[in-house]
Amino acid sequence: VQLQASGGGLVQPGGSLRLSCAGSGFTLDRYEIGWFRQAPGKEREWVSSISMRDGTTYYADSVKGRFTVSRVNVKNTVYLQMNSLEPEDTAVYYCAAETYYSGSFPSVQAMQYEAWGQGTLVTVSS
Repeated sequence: VQLQASGGGLVQPGGSLRLSCAGSGFTLDRYEIGWFRQAPGKEREWVSSISMRDGTTYYADSVKGRFTVSRVNVKNTVYLQMNSLEPEDTAVYYCAAETYYSGSFPSVQAMQYEAWGQGTLVTVSS
């Protein structure tokens, strides 16, 4: 199980970025994909989750209305569209996969996830 996150970069406040998370060596259909972020000196924070089975999504309050997670199953890829970015969104963003169970979805604790991508840095600054 391998995940590859990409799409980070430097953006001005109010700008947008789209992150990608591609799975290889396995199909994501049975999984929940979560996005987390970790700012310098802070703990890893759950951002969003999507069920690859039916596309159900959940968001942390801090990003609700600004971020949108989506999936393209045939591409084995999940996207995180980030709009109206704020300096507080600056962090390394990670995607992670966990076997989907309806009773525990969404999984907001990092320890629940089975596999992680390498992280991509998002910097929001003028």
